[in-house]
Amino acid sequence: MKVLITDKINEAAVKIVEEVAEVDNLPTMNEDELCDIIGNYDALLVRSQTKVTAKVIEAAKNMKIIGRAGVGVDNIDLEAATKKGIIVVNSPDGNTHAAAEHTLAMMMSMARNIPVADVSVKEGLWERSKFTGVEVYGKTLGIIGFGKIGQHVAKAALAMGMKIVVNDPYTTKEFVEKFGGKYIEHLDDFWGLPDFITIHTPKTKETTGLINTNTINRMKKGVRIINCARGGIIDENALCAALESGWVKQAAIDVYEDEKNIDKCPYLKEGNKIVLTPHLGASTNEAQINVALDVAQQVKDVLSGKDATSAVNIPALKPQKLEPVKEYMPIAETISKIASQIAKGNLREILIEVKGNLANLDVSPLEVAVLKGVLSANIVDVNYVNAPLIAKQRGIKVSVIKSEQSTDYIGSILTKLTTDKTTTEVQGALIAQGIERIVKINDYMTAIQPEDYMLLVPHVNKPNMIGQVASVLGQNGVNISKMQVAQKISKEDNISLMIINTDDTVCAETLDKINKIDGINGSLFIQL
Repeated sequence: MKVLITDKINEAAVKIVEEVAEVDNLPTMNEDELCDIIGNYDALLVRSQTKVTAKVIEAAKNMKIIGRAGVGVDNIDLEAATKKGIIVVNSPDGNTHAAAEHTLAMMMSMARNIPVADVSVKEGLWERSKFTGVEVYGKTLGIIGFGKIGQHVAKAALAMGMKIVVNDPYTTKEFVEKFGGKYIEHLDDFWGLPDFITIHTPKTKETTGLINTNTINRMKKGVRIINCARGGIIDENALCAALESGWVKQAAIDVYEDEKNIDKCPYLKEGNKIVLTPHLGASTNEAQINVALDVAQQVKDVLSGKDATSAVNIPALKPQKLEPVKEYMPIAETISKIASQIAKGNLREILIEVKGNLANLDVSPLEVAVLKGVLSANIVDVNYVNAPLIAKQRGIKVSVIKSEQSTDYIGSILTKLTTDKTTTEVQGALIAQGIERIVKINDYMTAIQPEDYMLLVPHVNKPNMIGQVASVLGQNGVNISKMQVAQKISKEDNISLMIINTDDTVCAETLDKINKIDGINGSLFIQL
Protein backbone atom coordinates (compact mmCIF):
# COMPACT_ATOMS: atom_id res chain seq x y z
CA MET A 1 0.00 0.00 0.00
CA LYS A 2 1.05 3.58 -0.60
CA VAL A 3 0.38 6.74 1.42
CA LEU A 4 0.84 10.31 0.23
CA ILE A 5 1.67 12.96 2.83
CA THR A 6 1.58 16.60 1.81
CA ASP A 7 2.03 19.82 3.75
CA LYS A 8 4.49 19.85 6.67
CA ILE A 9 3.88 16.82 8.90
CA ASN A 10 5.96 15.90 11.96
CA GLU A 11 8.51 13.19 11.23
CA ALA A 12 7.19 11.02 14.08
CA ALA A 13 3.82 10.88 12.31
CA VAL A 14 5.52 9.82 9.07
CA LYS A 15 7.24 6.96 10.88
CA ILE A 16 3.91 5.67 12.23
CA VAL A 17 2.46 5.39 8.73
CA GLU A 18 5.67 3.82 7.38
CA GLU A 19 5.02 0.83 9.64
CA VAL A 20 2.26 -0.37 7.30
CA ALA A 21 2.79 1.37 3.97
CA GLU A 22 5.23 2.94 1.56
CA VAL A 23 5.15 6.71 2.15
CA ASP A 24 5.79 9.61 -0.21
CA ASN A 25 6.23 12.82 1.79
CA LEU A 26 5.87 15.62 -0.78
CA PRO A 27 5.37 19.41 -0.64
CA THR A 28 1.93 21.00 -0.88
CA MET A 29 0.46 20.61 -4.38
CA ASN A 30 -2.31 22.29 -6.32
CA GLU A 31 -5.40 20.48 -7.61
CA ASP A 32 -4.00 19.47 -11.00
CA GLU A 33 -0.73 18.22 -9.53
CA LEU A 34 -2.63 16.11 -7.00
CA CYS A 35 -4.95 14.70 -9.64
CA ASP A 36 -1.98 13.52 -11.69
CA ILE A 37 -0.63 11.26 -8.93
CA ILE A 38 -3.41 10.61 -6.40
CA GLY A 39 -4.64 7.49 -8.22
CA ASN A 40 -1.54 5.65 -7.04
CA TYR A 41 -2.28 6.02 -3.33
CA ASP A 42 -4.41 4.22 -0.74
CA ALA A 43 -4.34 7.05 1.83
CA LEU A 44 -3.72 10.80 1.99
CA LEU A 45 -2.55 12.78 5.02
CA VAL A 46 -2.75 16.59 4.90
CA ARG A 47 -2.86 19.73 7.02
CA SER A 48 -4.84 22.82 6.05
CA GLN A 49 -2.82 23.92 3.00
CA THR A 50 -3.73 21.06 0.65
CA LYS A 51 -7.24 21.39 -0.85
CA VAL A 52 -8.78 17.95 -1.34
CA THR A 53 -11.48 18.86 -3.86
CA ALA A 54 -14.15 16.73 -5.51
CA LYS A 55 -11.93 16.57 -8.61
CA VAL A 56 -9.02 15.21 -6.56
CA ILE A 57 -11.27 12.65 -4.87
CA GLU A 58 -12.69 11.52 -8.21
CA ALA A 59 -9.13 10.87 -9.41
CA ALA A 60 -8.33 8.87 -6.25
CA LYS A 61 -9.05 5.39 -7.59
CA ASN A 62 -7.65 3.40 -4.66
CA MET A 63 -8.23 5.83 -1.76
CA LYS A 64 -9.47 4.34 1.52
CA ILE A 65 -8.85 7.14 4.01
CA ILE A 66 -8.02 10.85 4.07
CA GLY A 67 -6.53 12.21 7.28
CA ARG A 68 -6.52 15.88 8.29
CA ALA A 69 -3.87 16.64 10.92
CA GLY A 70 -6.03 19.18 12.75
CA VAL A 71 -9.53 19.81 14.04
CA GLY A 72 -11.30 21.25 11.00
CA VAL A 73 -11.86 19.48 7.69
CA ASP A 74 -13.03 22.47 5.66
CA ASN A 75 -10.27 21.86 3.07
CA ILE A 76 -11.70 18.41 2.26
CA ASP A 77 -14.85 17.83 0.20
CA LEU A 78 -16.68 15.58 2.66
CA GLU A 79 -19.67 14.95 0.40
CA ALA A 80 -17.48 13.74 -2.46
CA ALA A 81 -15.45 11.53 -0.11
CA THR A 82 -18.57 10.05 1.47
CA LYS A 83 -20.14 9.27 -1.89
CA LYS A 84 -17.00 7.41 -2.85
CA GLY A 85 -16.85 5.53 0.44
CA ILE A 86 -13.63 7.18 1.61
CA ILE A 87 -13.29 7.65 5.36
CA VAL A 88 -12.20 11.15 6.42
CA VAL A 89 -10.63 11.49 9.86
CA ASN A 90 -9.35 14.39 11.93
CA SER A 91 -8.06 14.94 15.46
CA PRO A 92 -10.80 16.67 17.47
CA ASP A 93 -9.02 16.28 20.82
CA GLY A 94 -5.45 17.08 19.85
CA ASN A 95 -5.72 20.77 20.64
CA THR A 96 -7.99 20.59 23.71
CA HIS A 97 -5.28 21.53 26.19
CA ALA A 98 -3.86 24.21 23.89
CA ALA A 99 -7.25 25.90 23.40
CA ALA A 100 -8.09 25.75 27.09
CA GLU A 101 -4.69 27.11 28.12
CA HIS A 102 -4.97 29.97 25.64
CA THR A 103 -8.36 30.85 27.11
CA LEU A 104 -6.84 31.01 30.58
CA ALA A 105 -3.83 32.97 29.30
CA MET A 106 -6.14 35.50 27.66
CA MET A 107 -8.18 35.83 30.83
CA MET A 108 -5.11 36.44 32.99
CA SER A 109 -3.48 38.79 30.47
CA MET A 110 -6.64 40.87 30.44
CA ALA A 111 -7.15 40.84 34.21
CA ARG A 112 -3.57 41.90 34.95
CA ASN A 113 -3.12 44.25 31.95
CA ILE A 114 -0.03 42.33 30.85
CA PRO A 115 0.06 43.29 27.13
CA VAL A 116 -0.14 47.06 27.71
CA ALA A 117 2.19 46.91 30.73
CA ASP A 118 4.74 45.07 28.59
CA VAL A 119 4.63 47.80 25.94
CA SER A 120 4.94 50.51 28.59
CA VAL A 121 8.07 49.03 30.20
CA LYS A 122 9.70 48.49 26.80
CA GLU A 123 9.15 52.17 26.12
CA GLY A 124 11.20 52.94 29.22
CA LEU A 125 8.25 53.88 31.42
CA TRP A 126 7.40 52.76 34.96
CA GLU A 127 3.61 53.12 35.34
CA ARG A 128 2.69 50.64 38.08
CA SER A 129 -0.44 52.42 39.26
CA LYS A 130 -1.74 52.77 35.72
CA PHE A 131 -1.86 48.99 35.24
CA THR A 132 -3.42 47.86 38.50
CA GLY A 133 -5.36 44.68 37.72
CA VAL A 134 -7.97 42.46 39.34
CA GLU A 135 -7.62 39.04 40.93
CA VAL A 136 -9.56 36.10 39.54
CA TYR A 137 -9.59 34.41 42.98
CA GLY A 138 -13.13 34.42 44.34
CA LYS A 139 -14.59 35.70 41.07
CA THR A 140 -17.31 33.85 39.14
CA LEU A 141 -16.41 32.46 35.71
CA GLY A 142 -19.38 31.82 33.42
CA ILE A 143 -18.75 29.07 30.86
CA ILE A 144 -21.04 28.81 27.83
CA GLY A 145 -20.49 25.37 26.31
CA PHE A 146 -19.21 22.53 28.50
CA GLY A 147 -17.43 20.22 26.08
CA LYS A 148 -13.85 19.05 26.58
CA ILE A 149 -12.33 22.53 26.28
CA GLY A 150 -14.91 24.10 28.57
CA GLN A 151 -14.37 21.32 31.11
CA HIS A 152 -10.60 21.79 31.05
CA VAL A 153 -11.01 25.55 31.56
CA ALA A 154 -13.34 24.83 34.50
CA LYS A 155 -10.83 22.54 36.22
CA ALA A 156 -8.05 25.12 35.97
CA ALA A 157 -10.29 27.99 37.07
CA LEU A 158 -11.50 26.05 40.10
CA ALA A 159 -7.89 25.35 41.01
CA MET A 160 -7.29 29.12 40.99
CA GLY A 161 -10.13 29.64 43.46
CA MET A 162 -12.78 30.81 41.00
CA LYS A 163 -16.47 29.92 41.19
CA ILE A 164 -17.96 28.28 38.11
CA VAL A 165 -21.41 28.66 36.52
CA VAL A 166 -22.20 26.71 33.35
CA ASN A 167 -24.83 26.91 30.62
CA ASP A 168 -25.02 24.12 28.07
CA PRO A 169 -28.25 22.54 26.75
CA TYR A 170 -26.41 19.27 26.21
CA THR A 171 -25.20 18.64 29.72
CA THR A 172 -26.86 18.04 33.07
CA LYS A 173 -26.87 19.55 36.52
CA GLU A 174 -25.31 16.38 37.94
CA PHE A 175 -22.47 16.41 35.40
CA VAL A 176 -21.57 20.04 36.12
CA GLU A 177 -21.81 19.61 39.87
CA LYS A 178 -19.26 16.78 39.70
CA PHE A 179 -16.79 19.42 38.53
CA GLY A 180 -17.67 21.65 41.47
CA GLY A 181 -19.62 24.08 39.29
CA LYS A 182 -23.20 25.34 39.29
CA TYR A 183 -25.47 24.47 36.37
CA ILE A 184 -27.61 27.33 35.03
CA GLU A 185 -30.30 25.79 32.89
CA HIS A 186 -31.50 28.95 31.12
CA LEU A 187 -29.37 31.74 29.67
CA ASP A 188 -31.88 34.27 31.01
CA ASP A 189 -30.71 33.27 34.49
CA PHE A 190 -27.04 33.10 33.50
CA TRP A 191 -26.08 36.54 32.20
CA GLY A 192 -26.17 38.45 35.49
CA LEU A 193 -24.01 35.99 37.48
CA PRO A 194 -20.44 35.93 36.08
CA ASP A 195 -17.60 38.39 36.58
CA PHE A 196 -15.87 36.72 33.61
CA ILE A 197 -17.60 34.99 30.67
CA THR A 198 -15.86 32.54 28.31
CA ILE A 199 -17.41 30.89 25.25
CA HIS A 200 -16.78 27.31 24.10
CA THR A 201 -19.53 26.54 21.57
CA PRO A 202 -19.58 26.11 17.79
CA LYS A 203 -20.91 28.88 15.59
CA THR A 204 -24.42 27.78 14.65
CA LYS A 205 -27.68 29.50 13.78
CA GLU A 206 -28.48 29.50 17.50
CA THR A 207 -25.12 30.86 18.71
CA THR A 208 -24.44 33.45 16.00
CA GLY A 209 -24.69 36.85 17.69
CA LEU A 210 -25.34 35.16 21.04
CA ILE A 211 -23.57 38.00 22.79
CA ASN A 212 -25.27 41.15 21.54
CA THR A 213 -26.58 44.46 22.86
CA ASN A 214 -29.56 42.79 24.55
CA THR A 215 -27.58 40.05 26.31
CA ILE A 216 -24.73 42.39 27.26
CA ASN A 217 -27.19 44.75 28.97
CA ARG A 218 -28.31 41.85 31.16
CA MET A 219 -24.76 41.09 32.28
CA LYS A 220 -23.18 42.37 35.48
CA LYS A 221 -21.69 45.85 35.00
CA GLY A 222 -17.92 45.55 34.72
CA VAL A 223 -18.02 42.02 33.27
CA ARG A 224 -15.00 40.75 31.34
CA ILE A 225 -15.52 38.60 28.21
CA ILE A 226 -13.23 36.03 26.56
CA ASN A 227 -13.83 34.41 23.15
CA CYS A 228 -11.38 31.79 21.88
CA ALA A 229 -14.12 29.70 20.21
CA ARG A 230 -15.51 31.07 16.94
CA GLY A 231 -15.85 34.48 15.37
CA GLY A 232 -19.43 35.69 14.93
CA ILE A 233 -20.70 34.40 18.27
CA ILE A 234 -20.13 37.93 19.57
CA ASP A 235 -21.64 40.94 17.79
CA GLU A 236 -18.41 42.90 17.40
CA ASN A 237 -20.03 46.33 17.19
CA ALA A 238 -22.18 45.63 20.25
CA LEU A 239 -19.13 44.60 22.28
CA CYS A 240 -17.23 47.72 21.19
CA ALA A 241 -20.12 49.93 22.27
CA ALA A 242 -20.23 48.19 25.65
CA LEU A 243 -16.47 48.61 26.10
CA GLU A 244 -16.74 52.32 25.29
CA SER A 245 -19.58 52.81 27.76
CA GLY A 246 -17.76 50.83 30.44
CA TRP A 247 -20.54 48.28 30.89
CA VAL A 248 -18.06 45.64 29.74
CA LYS A 249 -14.80 46.41 31.53
CA GLN A 250 -12.43 44.42 29.29
CA ALA A 251 -12.44 41.75 26.59
CA ALA A 252 -9.95 39.19 25.29
CA ILE A 253 -10.55 37.95 21.75
CA ASP A 254 -8.77 35.31 19.63
CA VAL A 255 -11.37 34.84 16.84
CA TYR A 256 -13.14 37.28 14.53
CA GLU A 257 -16.08 37.55 12.14
CA ASP A 258 -13.84 38.30 9.14
CA GLU A 259 -10.30 37.12 9.76
CA LYS A 260 -9.26 37.74 6.14
CA ASN A 261 -9.93 41.46 6.59
CA ILE A 262 -8.78 41.95 10.16
CA ASP A 263 -7.78 45.56 9.38
CA LYS A 264 -11.51 46.38 9.23
CA CYS A 265 -12.35 44.80 12.60
CA PRO A 266 -13.97 47.32 14.98
CA TYR A 267 -12.01 45.85 17.90
CA LEU A 268 -8.85 47.59 16.68
CA LYS A 269 -10.07 50.97 17.90
CA GLU A 270 -10.59 49.82 21.49
CA GLY A 271 -6.93 50.08 22.53
CA ASN A 272 -6.14 49.04 26.10
CA LYS A 273 -9.66 47.78 26.79
CA ILE A 274 -9.21 44.67 24.71
CA VAL A 275 -6.53 41.98 24.30
CA LEU A 276 -6.31 40.57 20.76
CA THR A 277 -4.46 37.54 19.37
CA PRO A 278 -4.51 36.12 15.80
CA HIS A 279 -6.45 32.86 16.29
CA LEU A 280 -3.73 31.18 18.35
CA GLY A 281 -5.94 28.76 20.29
CA ALA A 282 -4.41 25.61 18.76
CA SER A 283 -1.02 27.10 17.97
CA THR A 284 1.34 25.23 20.23
CA ASN A 285 4.16 22.88 19.26
CA GLU A 286 2.56 20.11 21.30
CA ALA A 287 -0.88 20.52 19.71
CA GLN A 288 0.55 20.46 16.20
CA ILE A 289 2.48 17.28 17.01
CA ASN A 290 -0.46 15.64 18.81
CA VAL A 291 -2.90 16.09 15.93
CA ALA A 292 -0.36 14.72 13.45
CA LEU A 293 0.35 11.66 15.58
CA ASP A 294 -3.36 11.04 16.19
CA VAL A 295 -4.29 11.15 12.51
CA ALA A 296 -1.25 9.12 11.46
CA GLN A 297 -2.28 6.37 13.89
CA GLN A 298 -5.81 6.35 12.45
CA VAL A 299 -4.45 6.06 8.90
CA LYS A 300 -2.26 3.18 10.04
CA ASP A 301 -5.21 1.47 11.78
CA VAL A 302 -7.57 1.74 8.81
CA LEU A 303 -4.94 0.42 6.40
CA SER A 304 -4.40 -2.47 8.85
CA GLY A 305 -8.10 -3.36 8.82
CA LYS A 306 -8.98 -1.69 12.12
CA ASP A 307 -11.47 1.09 12.92
CA ALA A 308 -10.80 4.83 12.89
CA THR A 309 -11.49 6.67 16.14
CA SER A 310 -12.50 10.05 14.70
CA ALA A 311 -14.28 9.49 11.39
CA VAL A 312 -16.09 12.71 10.48
CA ASN A 313 -18.12 11.55 7.49
CA ILE A 314 -19.04 7.86 7.67
CA PRO A 315 -19.07 5.52 10.65
CA ALA A 316 -16.13 3.23 11.03
CA LEU A 317 -18.43 0.19 11.10
CA LYS A 318 -17.95 -3.19 9.54
CA PRO A 319 -19.40 -3.29 6.00
CA GLN A 320 -21.88 -6.02 6.90
CA LYS A 321 -23.51 -3.67 9.43
CA LEU A 322 -23.47 -0.55 7.31
CA GLU A 323 -24.43 -1.93 3.91
CA PRO A 324 -28.10 -2.86 4.60
CA VAL A 325 -29.00 0.57 6.00
CA LYS A 326 -26.48 2.94 4.41
CA GLU A 327 -29.02 4.55 2.06
CA TYR A 328 -31.01 5.68 5.12
CA MET A 329 -28.01 7.30 6.83
CA PRO A 330 -28.42 10.76 5.21
CA ILE A 331 -32.16 11.04 5.95
CA ALA A 332 -31.62 9.86 9.55
CA GLU A 333 -29.10 12.65 10.12
CA THR A 334 -31.23 15.22 8.26
CA ILE A 335 -34.45 14.68 10.24
CA SER A 336 -32.42 14.84 13.45
CA LYS A 337 -30.84 18.18 12.50
CA ILE A 338 -34.34 19.53 11.79
CA ALA A 339 -35.76 18.19 15.07
CA SER A 340 -32.86 19.66 17.02
CA GLN A 341 -33.51 23.13 15.58
CA ILE A 342 -37.25 22.93 16.25
CA ALA A 343 -36.92 21.69 19.83
CA LYS A 344 -36.79 24.19 22.68
CA GLY A 345 -35.20 23.66 26.06
CA ASN A 346 -32.58 21.30 27.45
CA LEU A 347 -32.45 17.88 25.82
CA ARG A 348 -33.30 14.94 28.04
CA GLU A 349 -34.19 12.01 25.77
CA ILE A 350 -33.86 10.86 22.15
CA LEU A 351 -36.23 8.19 20.88
CA ILE A 352 -35.69 6.62 17.45
CA GLU A 353 -38.48 4.67 15.78
CA VAL A 354 -37.97 2.65 12.61
CA LYS A 355 -40.81 1.11 10.62
CA GLY A 356 -41.29 -1.20 7.68
CA ASN A 357 -38.37 -3.25 6.36
CA LEU A 358 -35.93 -1.34 8.58
CA ALA A 359 -37.46 -3.05 11.60
CA ASN A 360 -35.85 -6.34 10.52
CA LEU A 361 -32.34 -4.89 10.27
CA ASP A 362 -29.55 -3.91 12.63
CA VAL A 363 -30.17 -0.16 12.78
CA SER A 364 -27.25 0.76 15.06
CA PRO A 365 -25.63 2.82 12.26
CA LEU A 366 -28.87 4.82 11.97
CA GLU A 367 -28.85 5.41 15.70
CA VAL A 368 -25.36 6.92 15.37
CA ALA A 369 -26.51 9.10 12.45
CA VAL A 370 -29.43 10.41 14.53
CA LEU A 371 -27.15 11.25 17.46
CA LYS A 372 -24.71 13.06 15.19
CA GLY A 373 -27.53 15.09 13.63
CA VAL A 374 -29.05 16.05 16.97
CA LEU A 375 -25.83 16.92 18.78
CA SER A 376 -23.94 18.71 16.01
CA ALA A 377 -26.25 21.75 16.20
CA ASN A 378 -24.76 22.78 19.55
CA ILE A 379 -21.53 20.85 20.11
CA VAL A 380 -18.19 21.24 18.31
CA ASP A 381 -16.65 18.35 16.34
CA VAL A 382 -19.39 15.74 16.72
CA ASN A 383 -18.81 12.78 14.41
CA TYR A 384 -20.09 9.24 13.91
CA VAL A 385 -17.52 7.85 16.29
CA ASN A 386 -17.87 10.16 19.29
CA ALA A 387 -21.61 10.97 19.11
CA PRO A 388 -22.74 8.01 21.29
CA LEU A 389 -20.08 8.80 23.90
CA ILE A 390 -21.05 12.49 24.01
CA ALA A 391 -24.73 11.59 24.47
CA LYS A 392 -23.81 9.24 27.32
CA GLN A 393 -21.55 11.83 28.99
CA ARG A 394 -24.32 14.43 28.80
CA GLY A 395 -26.83 12.10 30.46
CA ILE A 396 -29.10 11.93 27.40
CA LYS A 397 -31.29 8.83 27.33
CA VAL A 398 -31.36 7.12 23.93
CA SER A 399 -33.81 4.39 22.96
CA VAL A 400 -34.84 2.61 19.74
CA ILE A 401 -38.25 1.20 18.86
CA LYS A 402 -38.83 -1.13 15.91
CA SER A 403 -42.26 -1.49 14.34
CA GLU A 404 -43.19 -3.78 11.47
CA GLN A 405 -46.56 -2.11 10.92
CA SER A 406 -47.20 -1.28 7.29
CA THR A 407 -46.57 2.27 6.10
CA ASP A 408 -46.79 4.16 2.84
CA TYR A 409 -43.03 3.66 2.49
CA ILE A 410 -40.75 0.64 2.35
CA GLY A 411 -39.00 1.93 5.44
CA SER A 412 -39.11 5.09 7.53
CA ILE A 413 -37.30 6.55 10.53
CA LEU A 414 -38.58 8.98 13.17
CA THR A 415 -36.58 11.07 15.65
CA LYS A 416 -38.38 12.20 18.81
CA LEU A 417 -36.66 14.69 21.10
CA THR A 418 -37.89 15.27 24.64
CA THR A 419 -36.63 18.35 26.47
CA ASP A 420 -37.62 20.01 29.72
CA LYS A 421 -40.07 22.12 27.69
CA THR A 422 -41.24 20.34 24.53
CA THR A 423 -41.54 17.12 22.60
CA THR A 424 -40.54 17.27 18.92
CA GLU A 425 -41.00 14.60 16.23
CA VAL A 426 -39.65 14.55 12.68
CA GLN A 427 -40.05 11.52 10.42
CA GLY A 428 -38.27 10.79 7.14
CA ALA A 429 -38.43 8.16 4.44
CA LEU A 430 -37.10 7.24 1.02
CA ILE A 431 -39.73 7.26 -1.72
CA ALA A 432 -37.22 5.77 -4.16
CA GLN A 433 -33.52 5.03 -4.14
CA GLY A 434 -31.70 8.16 -2.98
CA ILE A 435 -34.88 10.31 -2.96
CA GLU A 436 -35.47 11.64 0.54
CA ARG A 437 -38.67 13.11 1.91
CA ILE A 438 -39.69 14.62 5.23
CA VAL A 439 -43.04 12.92 5.85
CA LYS A 440 -44.00 14.20 9.31
CA ILE A 441 -43.17 17.24 11.46
CA ASN A 442 -44.83 16.97 14.86
CA ASP A 443 -48.58 16.70 14.15
CA TYR A 444 -48.28 17.65 10.47
CA MET A 445 -48.13 15.16 7.60
CA THR A 446 -46.06 16.25 4.63
CA ALA A 447 -43.87 14.92 1.82
CA ILE A 448 -41.35 17.64 1.14
CA GLN A 449 -37.76 17.30 -0.01
CA PRO A 450 -35.21 18.43 2.58
CA GLU A 451 -33.05 21.34 1.42
CA ASP A 452 -30.30 23.46 2.94
CA TYR A 453 -32.76 26.23 3.80
CA MET A 454 -36.28 25.53 5.05
CA LEU A 455 -38.87 27.86 6.54
CA LEU A 456 -41.66 26.49 8.76
CA VAL A 457 -44.70 28.77 9.08
CA PRO A 458 -47.64 27.65 11.26
CA HIS A 459 -50.69 29.66 10.20
CA VAL A 460 -54.45 29.97 10.48
CA ASN A 461 -56.29 28.58 7.46
CA LYS A 462 -57.71 31.68 5.82
CA PRO A 463 -57.34 33.40 2.44
CA ASN A 464 -54.10 35.10 1.34
CA MET A 465 -51.83 33.62 4.01
CA ILE A 466 -49.47 32.08 1.46
CA GLY A 467 -49.53 35.27 -0.59
CA GLN A 468 -48.58 37.46 2.37
CA VAL A 469 -45.65 35.23 3.33
CA ALA A 470 -44.44 35.05 -0.27
CA SER A 471 -44.69 38.83 -0.51
CA VAL A 472 -42.52 39.36 2.57
CA LEU A 473 -39.91 36.92 1.28
CA GLY A 474 -39.89 38.53 -2.16
CA GLN A 475 -39.57 42.04 -0.76
CA ASN A 476 -36.54 40.89 1.22
CA GLY A 477 -34.81 39.18 -1.70
CA VAL A 478 -35.58 35.56 -0.73
CA ASN A 479 -36.62 33.22 -3.54
CA ILE A 480 -38.99 30.30 -2.91
CA SER A 481 -37.81 27.13 -4.66
CA LYS A 482 -40.49 24.74 -3.33
CA MET A 483 -43.45 24.96 -1.00
CA GLN A 484 -46.03 22.69 0.57
CA VAL A 485 -48.88 23.23 3.02
CA ALA A 486 -49.10 20.42 5.56
CA GLN A 487 -52.29 19.51 7.40
CA LYS A 488 -52.55 18.20 10.93
CA ILE A 489 -53.24 14.53 11.46
CA SER A 490 -56.09 15.50 13.75
CA LYS A 491 -58.46 18.30 12.77
CA GLU A 492 -59.00 19.78 16.22
CA ASP A 493 -58.03 23.30 15.15
CA ASN A 494 -57.72 25.38 12.00
CA ILE A 495 -53.91 25.56 11.87
CA SER A 496 -51.77 24.36 8.96
CA LEU A 497 -48.03 24.46 8.34
CA MET A 498 -46.31 26.07 5.36
CA ILE A 499 -43.01 24.32 4.62
CA ILE A 500 -41.01 26.52 2.28
CA ASN A 501 -37.67 25.69 0.68
CA THR A 502 -35.69 28.86 -0.08
CA ASP A 503 -32.57 29.54 -2.12
CA ASP A 504 -30.88 31.46 0.68
CA THR A 505 -30.99 32.18 4.39
CA VAL A 506 -33.94 33.97 5.96
CA CYS A 507 -32.61 36.60 8.35
CA ALA A 508 -34.12 37.34 11.77
CA GLU A 509 -35.59 40.63 10.54
CA THR A 510 -37.46 38.92 7.69
CA LEU A 511 -38.66 36.18 10.03
CA ASP A 512 -39.93 38.84 12.43
CA LYS A 513 -41.93 40.47 9.62
CA ILE A 514 -43.54 37.10 8.80
CA ASN A 515 -44.47 36.54 12.43
CA LYS A 516 -46.21 39.92 12.52
CA ILE A 517 -48.68 38.80 9.84
CA ASP A 518 -52.11 38.30 11.41
CA GLY A 519 -52.71 34.56 11.86
CA ILE A 520 -49.03 33.60 11.98
CA ASN A 521 -47.00 32.92 15.09
CA GLY A 522 -43.86 30.91 15.77
CA SER A 523 -42.28 30.74 12.32
CA LEU A 524 -38.89 29.04 12.32
CA PHE A 525 -35.97 29.01 9.88
CA ILE A 526 -34.10 25.71 9.55
CA GLN A 527 -30.60 25.47 8.08
CA LEU A 528 -29.11 22.05 7.30
